[in-house]
This record gives sequence, structure tokens and C-alpha cells, in this order.
Amino acid sequence: MNRAVRHHAPTSTPAFTLAIALAFLGATTLAACTTPPGPDTGKAVGATGSVDPAARPELRSFYQQKLKWTACGEYRCAELTVPMDYAHPTNGKTFVLPVARAVTAKPAERIGSIIANPGGPGASGVTSLLEEGMTDSFTAEARARFDIVSFDPRGVGGSTPALTCGGGEESTEETASRTASQSPAADPFFPRTVGERAEVLAAAKQRADACTKHSAGILRHVGTQDVARDMDVLRAALGESHVTYLGWSYGTSLGTSYAEQFPRRVRAMVLDGAVDPSLDWAKRAVSQGVGFQRAVEDYIASCAEVAADSCPGGTPEEIRTLIDGLFERTARDPLPVEGDEDGADANVLLEALVMSTYAPETQWKDLSQALRDAGRGDGTKLAKLAETKEPAPDTDDSDTPDPSDGASDADEPGAEVPSDNSDAALQAVNCFDIPHPRDPQAYWKALAPAEEAAGRYGTSGVTTALTCKDWPTTAQRPHRVDATGVVPVLVVGTTGDAATPYEEATSLASQFPGGMLLTYEGFGHTAYGRSNTCVTRHVDDYLIERKPVPSGTTC
Repeated sequence: MNRAVRHHAPTSTPAFTLAIALAFLGATTLAACTTPPGPDTGKAVGATGSVDPAARPELRSFYQQKLKWTACGEYRCAELTVPMDYAHPTNGKTFVLPVARAVTAKPAERIGSIIANPGGPGASGVTSLLEEGMTDSFTAEARARFDIVSFDPRGVGGSTPALTCGGGEESTEETASRTASQSPAADPFFPRTVGERAEVLAAAKQRADACTKHSAGILRHVGTQDVARDMDVLRAALGESHVTYLGWSYGTSLGTSYAEQFPRRVRAMVLDGAVDPSLDWAKRAVSQGVGFQRAVEDYIASCAEVAADSCPGGTPEEIRTLIDGLFERTARDPLPVEGDEDGADANVLLEALVMSTYAPETQWKDLSQALRDAGRGDGTKLAKLAETKEPAPDTDDSDTPDPSDGASDADEPGAEVPSDNSDAALQAVNCFDIPHPRDPQAYWKALAPAEEAAGRYGTSGVTTALTCKDWPTTAQRPHRVDATGVVPVLVVGTTGDAATPYEEATSLASQFPGGMLLTYEGFGHTAYGRSNTCVTRHVDDYLIERKPVPSGTTC
């Protein structure tokens, strides 16, 4: 994703629901007595060529490892070792990835494992499963037939080594916000003067330099293609001959990459909240900008229905006027925030708005109250909604990457990794996966079209992308899906989804051979796990029985 939007799977669990959108402006069990898979005709692109990785002698030790499960509360936990560089897997450098499993409630009816990714990039699958209620997103029917398995992608969460951009993990937008507050621009989302553009470039470079300083040794090894390769190693370690997969949001990028590299290893795949791999960085910024602009308009039009008396205006026009006025006001003078001397500026206002589009049923009332208070001159609730700053670095030595585990000499010795490093991981994966121009002029030229298409929601995405200007990048380019031989993949799209607009779901489904599109007519980000019985039935029937979803099915 061109913008750094953190996506997580939906659930009724509040902590899991509220975690889904923390960084809009910050820039996818042992099976019973099965035999380890031998060579087949499944392709594996990139470093692995057309040879099944499981048959490559230099990868055999990774593919044949046995997971050592231990109890972690009501779940089971293990560690998976994968090569840091699949082109040079025997160089001794590895990632060790935490894995967690919720064992099926009915072992006698077990089909296998569902590997689930909650989104991001940068979300910890283990934390999502153990602490944030990921299992609640699955129905009792699905839980009876599958173990639910998730893992921390390389560089993320409890991965060793893990990504960090330095103490405190201050995000790009926070740096930019502080800079803008020192020298306010007429439009903080569309730098026009030489001075304004210099400030934006400086803030972006500061962030990129910090990430390079602290994580240089692994920045080139955290891309989605390699995470998909790790998932195939996990498949083998689980004793599964094929993958059953469900990915939300960024998890759809991971699923798509897996399907392209290992098309004949897929048993069933659900991609909910789709990311279109054919979009370049600028088109992605516009696509998501349009989605967020549309979602804010949905809030304005539907506030009375959802938030009732909490609405900050009696009519849609009153709410729109209030929001526009707050943007003008906070661009000049941040609103006071209790306990925060920086206050709530226009960046904070924008973050609060877009973060509140992910789960309208739980967030619109809070947004309404925050806007009402902001109209009275108090930005405290806006700042709370927009909170993106990560916790201070954990002082536990177990969270500190050991240089012997693959960190390069360029890494800062003893650099501490926060207990939540999702901002750094999100930035690293987004910048690495999607090639970005080196010339700043490309970004300045993209501003006017982005503004025309999506207003401030489009231009903010373009300026956020500047952090990726000098980032190491993959050789992969935007492309249509190439997954010949894969089973029919089910893509779920929500018409009112802002972070992953519905148009990207329709596009992705059309790119898969035999791809199926399930449409959910509603607001919010992703659909499965949000208590819609129609979506639930179709997804479960597909996962359990591999029942096709008829073309044009709408819930």
C-alpha cells in the first residue's frame, strides 16, 4: 500500500477492532500422519525459479524442520526458522519467526489448518491470535474443522531479528506534523513553495535515515515475496500438503504473492479487503485517497442514522462545514490537547477522520464527539483517535536483535526494538514492495492529479510516499496476477471500504484464473468476522467444502 495504513482483521473484540487503522499517514498444527510434500509442478518464481523449493537441497533443512509446540495459555506456540536470503540460504543468516495455533475444538472433524494473516504490513499474527481475538473472527463451524494458525512475518513483532527505526519509533507524519507546526503551510497536504517542499523532503529523509541506521541489515529481506516463501516453509512444518489461507487487507497481498509463487500448493484462499498488485505507487495513493474521501462523505451523510444525537451537526452540510473549518483552523493553529504541548494540527484531524472509517459501527460516535469538542476548541479527543505513536522501546533484552542473527555491521549495536514495531515494519514493507521514484519532481507532479481525484486525502498519500524515495526496493514491478494453475480464489470486497476500496477487489478477482468476487454492501474495512451472516455463510462454505461462490453474489 502506498500509504502506510495498518489493516487488521475485524472482530467484535474491541482491542482488535480499534487496532485496524493506526497509521494512515505513515506512508497483505501438525497434520495427522501426513507425509512431507515432495516435488510437484508448482512454480516458485524469483530466486527459486521453477523448481519446488521443498526439493532444493539447500532449503531441505528448513522445509523438514519440526515445530516444537509449547503451551501459551489456551493456545500452542512454536518458532519457525527461515533463511534470511532465499538466494543464499546457507550463509547462516536466518529469521526466527513466532508461530501460534488455536487447536480445533473437534479434532475428529479436522480438515487441516487455516493460516491467517491479520493485515498490516506490520501486524503481529501471534499477538492478533493470542491477545486480540483473531479466533473470534472465525465461526464455530470453521473452528470445528480447522486449527487457526498465524505467525509474525519476518522483521515483525517477535521476529528475530526485528525491524526498528530507533527509540520511540516516531512516524513520518508525526515528524512532518511537528515541522509544519513550526512553519505552517497554507495547505499542509499540498506543499507548493520551495520552502514547504524542502521541509517535507527533510522530514521524509529523517524517517528513512533512521530506519536505515537501525535496520540496514534486514531492510532488503522483509518484502512480501519472501514472507510468502516463509509461509510455504510453515506449510511444510505444519505437515500440510496444501495451504488453506485467509488474509485480511495487506494479507491479500501476501496471499496473492503465495498464489503466484506456489499456485498448486493452494487448497483454498480467501482474500478479504483486496489490494490490487497492478497499481503503481501514484495510482495506489489516488485509489486509497478516493476511498477515504468517499468514506468520510459516507460518515457525513449517515451520521444521524449511526451516531444519532452525537452528531456534530444537524445536517450533512453543517458537519461538512465544521470539518472544512477545522482543517483551515488547525493548519494555522493546532487545537489544545490535554497533556500534549504540540496540540492537534491538521495532520491529527485527518488521521482521526480516516481512522474512524474502518469500523463505523463502533467508531463514528467517538468521531462525532471528538469533532463536537474540536468545534469548541478542544482537540483532546481528536488526538486520542489519531494516536499512532508507538510505545517506548522495551528494555527486555529478548527483544533486542543479536547481530549474529543476521543484522549487518551497519546496524546500530544494541538497537532496542519496541514491543510493538509495527510502524517500522509497515514503512519498510511498503517502501520495499512498491518501487518509488528517486526524483522528487515525480511526487510534485503527482500532487495536482491526486488533489483533483481525492482532495487532501489524495495529496497526503503522495507526500507520505516521499519516505520511500531513497529506500531499497524489490525488482518486482506492478503487474497483473500470474497464478496459472491455482484453484479458484475467493475475493471479498466491501462497497464502503476506504482502506482497500471495492474497485481493487473487483480488479483482483478478475485477475485470478477462476477468481470469485463476493460483494458486501456496507461500510467499514473488510467483511468476514463482522457478523454478516451472508458473508459468513459463503466464506465458510468455501473454506470447509470449497463450494464455489456464484458470480455476482452480493450480501
